[in-house]
Amino acid sequence: MSIYHHLPLHLKRCFAYCSIFPKDYEFEKTQVVLLWMAEGLIQQEENIEMEDLGMEYFDNLVSWSLFQQSSKDKSRFLMHEIVNYLAKLAAGDTCFRMQERAEGNEQDQDNFEKIRHMSYLGGEYDSFDMFEVFSRLTHLRTFLPLTPVTCYLDFRVPLQLYPRLQRLRVLSLRGYVITGLSDSIGKLKLLRYLDLSKTSIRSMPESITDLYNLQTLLLEDCFHLDKLPSMFGNLVNLRHLNILGATKLEGMPRQIGQLKFLQTLSNVVIGDGGCFGIKDLASLSHLQGTLRISNLEKVTELQHARDADLINKTKISVLSLEWSESMRDGTNELNVLNMLQPHNGLKVLTISCYGGTEFPSWLKSPSFHDMVVLTIENCKECESLPPIGQLPALKVLTIRGMAKVMNVGPEFRGTGFSPFRSLETLHFENMKEWKGWSSCEEFPNLCELSLRSCPKLSGYIPKHLPLLKKVQIDGCGKLPILVSNFPDLCELEVEGSKGVVCRSMDGFSSSELKFLSKSLRFTSQIEGFSMQGLTNAEDLTIFACEELKCLWSVVEEPSPHLQFLRLLHIDNCPKLVSLVSEEVEARLQPGTPSMLSEIVIKNCMVLKSLPKAMMYNNNCLQLIRIVKCHSLKHIARGQLPPTLERLEVSYCQNMEIILLVDSDTSSCSSTTSQLEYLRIQYCPSLKSLTSYRELPRSLKHLNLFGCPQLESIANRFHYNSFLECIEISDCENLQSLPTGINALSTLRDIDIRNCPSLHLSLDRDLLPANLRALHISDCVEVSALPEAIHNLTSLEKLTMHHCSVVPFPRPNLLTNLASLTISHVRNSTDASFGWGLDNLISLNKLEIRKLEPVSFSKMMFPASLKILTISDFPNLQHLSSKGFSKLASLKELYISECRKLEFFPKDGLPPSLLKLCLTKCEKLRSFPKKGLPLLLQELYVFQCPKLAKRCKKDQGREGKKIAHVLRVQFHTNLNRRPSDPL
Repeated sequence: MSIYHHLPLHLKRCFAYCSIFPKDYEFEKTQVVLLWMAEGLIQQEENIEMEDLGMEYFDNLVSWSLFQQSSKDKSRFLMHEIVNYLAKLAAGDTCFRMQERAEGNEQDQDNFEKIRHMSYLGGEYDSFDMFEVFSRLTHLRTFLPLTPVTCYLDFRVPLQLYPRLQRLRVLSLRGYVITGLSDSIGKLKLLRYLDLSKTSIRSMPESITDLYNLQTLLLEDCFHLDKLPSMFGNLVNLRHLNILGATKLEGMPRQIGQLKFLQTLSNVVIGDGGCFGIKDLASLSHLQGTLRISNLEKVTELQHARDADLINKTKISVLSLEWSESMRDGTNELNVLNMLQPHNGLKVLTISCYGGTEFPSWLKSPSFHDMVVLTIENCKECESLPPIGQLPALKVLTIRGMAKVMNVGPEFRGTGFSPFRSLETLHFENMKEWKGWSSCEEFPNLCELSLRSCPKLSGYIPKHLPLLKKVQIDGCGKLPILVSNFPDLCELEVEGSKGVVCRSMDGFSSSELKFLSKSLRFTSQIEGFSMQGLTNAEDLTIFACEELKCLWSVVEEPSPHLQFLRLLHIDNCPKLVSLVSEEVEARLQPGTPSMLSEIVIKNCMVLKSLPKAMMYNNNCLQLIRIVKCHSLKHIARGQLPPTLERLEVSYCQNMEIILLVDSDTSSCSSTTSQLEYLRIQYCPSLKSLTSYRELPRSLKHLNLFGCPQLESIANRFHYNSFLECIEISDCENLQSLPTGINALSTLRDIDIRNCPSLHLSLDRDLLPANLRALHISDCVEVSALPEAIHNLTSLEKLTMHHCSVVPFPRPNLLTNLASLTISHVRNSTDASFGWGLDNLISLNKLEIRKLEPVSFSKMMFPASLKILTISDFPNLQHLSSKGFSKLASLKELYISECRKLEFFPKDGLPPSLLKLCLTKCEKLRSFPKKGLPLLLQELYVFQCPKLAKRCKKDQGREGKKIAHVLRVQFHTNLNRRPSDPL
């Protein structure tokens, strides 16, 4: 508190205002300064812009440690709990956060008159009712929802609420799915800050130009906005206009050029006729920050380009000059670009789709002493690159899409000494005709080099790259890469190149080496790969090496080459037979040091085995993942690697057994393993997991999918005391589960699907008492739920689908059951469900499907229910009021494939309902007579033709019933995308 008392008055006011942000909410510096400006919290000083003063205020609060820089994003700041609490104390009753009211901190009714600033954390759907408090906030000046992206707002809020708030200075609708504003927005005469960013607005009413006090208008990422109001000149106090991402705009009103105080104009879209033209930039002398000018091909008068006077707009730091890709006059474009010379202090420049044959003279000058980033892209008529090597501060250079450039030579470096002396990142991309790189050897500070889609580039890339840390080469089919050119390399990625030359690798030190080449060839060996020199390699990835047959095939002290390797990934090497030749493996004696922790091998069709020594002598190996290696018949022989924790085998057609164990080692195999996770899927030849028919005692997760020949898993579960989850699916020949399942005290989940041969009587085979989830589906031989299921007091989720289950009595003992799905159960009758769903006191999700001939009208649902799904009742004609009478907490209702359904409950649907989805109810014609619940936020109607015909929003009786719903979708064909909200 003492810090606050030492602040000057103007900083106290600004700090107190920030109490509208919740604790740890991340805000941007510029956003806060613009809000302060709108609220009049910045004391104007002569010859100093308000924005500059605001930035100074903000920096002062940072220096006092009241604002902390975010650890996630250095451009954002936040207030931790204690500081946020201090800000609330300083603000008193003037600031109000609506979520605190929802949490029970009711604002004193007498203090509503004092509230000036309000914020709230918006949800996915913000209904009109949540804003009822606003009718009492007659002096409100700030309305600031802190919404996530894509939120729905009740259409009545902007229509009925905002016009009442005549004292508003700040109004934000950022992120709401609204398509437009009403004319009443023009009545908010005191408004200074309006944020409509990330909304779905298509146009803006002309009345918005009546907001003559407006300082900030934000329209960022308004992708559907195609037009701005014509009378923009009325916004005489506008200082910031952000239309970045409003890509549908084809022009801008010319009157924007009359806004003499304008500082931020993110985009200039040059239009036709009476639209804003390049010459209209002349009077906007205060522009600063980022300026993007597009449609420059429409500039035909050189004088107009000169009048833009970019050279004297010295506060612009980022400039983008863009043409379209249509055919046009290249000579004119060169002259226009010459006239658009920016000031020498520019930091970032982009030239895109320029149609001239050469670059302007001003780009050849080293006078841009502050330029840090330069991008030249899609300038398809230029045959050479500009001489930019002498730009003293240039750090990032990107050249892409230069279709006629065939050689990068001395013209690129320019005249003078030490070219590119500050360059750290260099990208070349999509240079289809580029063939050679000559007379450009010096990049003394280059850290990252990227060459992509340069198919004709040959020869060698520059050699003198002493600080290079990352190289990415992709789609350069004729380019050989000499690894010895890259001292101190950290990461090398090569895809689609002629090859990697590995000669002279003795001095090569690498923490991560990736070869990603479709036709990788080694000059030292065609069929093998020498690890010599890779003494510090930690991560090795080999992809699509079509001729590779063996990784280590040379006997030359192999152990040092494995010493530091941690990750080995091999993919799509169709001729790879083994990782290690017999000669090399013989040298890998027990005790050979290895740090290999992860082996991933995919799409190696002829790989026959994994090296014994690499696996069994290893005290670090934790993961093995094998995918589509069709020649492998087993993973290991004798024992699993002692430290292995996770084993995954997928899509191996000839895999017969995971662990092949000799009789003399079978007794210790399960006890020495540390395996916790075993996942086997889609191995059609698999018949058994282990030859000794026991699972590792350390196992926690067992997942078996798509193994139709698997007949048994193990003899018993008695020793698997750590097992937590069993998932088995699509194992058609599986006959039974191991005995002793009831003894698994840590087992939480059992999920068995599509095992038609599984003989499992749940009435006989007891289940562990701590089971939380049980899912049985498409297992026709599963005959009954046990009487003893009532002992499963921890059971939270139960699903039975396509089984022969019969009565499920005394549900009142399942006190923790929260989710129940009963679907397509044979032999179901009214008696089967006489046990009373309404007695499941914790049930919040219920799904019932195809339980004919069960009488739906007799079902009573529990009052705790929140989500209800009713599906595939072909004879159901109406929903019973009695069944729905207790559902005071129901939030979501799904009804589908009830083709004879005509009527909703007479007493209507539960008032708590938020979401209603109706599918394939062909006879349904109307909603309840009382209408739909007022809280309903989402309505989806699919393939209900009679109802859809009568339900056009705001038309007819049924249309009026849905007018208040925030999101409505009707659709007649489920194979197409749903329509936009009506």
